[in-house]
Amino acid sequence: MDPHVHEMLLTAYEETRQDALTAGHSAATAHAEGLTAAAMLLAAVTGLEDAAARAQVDGIDFRQEAA
Repeated sequence: MDPHVHEMLLTAYEETRQDALTAGHSAATAHAEGLTAAAMLLAAVTGLEDAAARAQVDGIDFRQEAA
């Protein structure tokens, strides 16, 4: 994966996760929302089908990278 796309995914994940936490959602829900945002972004910038984008995003350990 292109490093710039990877960085955009990490940013989308983290911003969405933080927004969800600020809104009072649980950590698990915030993580799930972050993954969804990253997958939607990946699909938009690459033209991948939603399921393929989600599969790629699910293979990234965002929690580890954000730490």
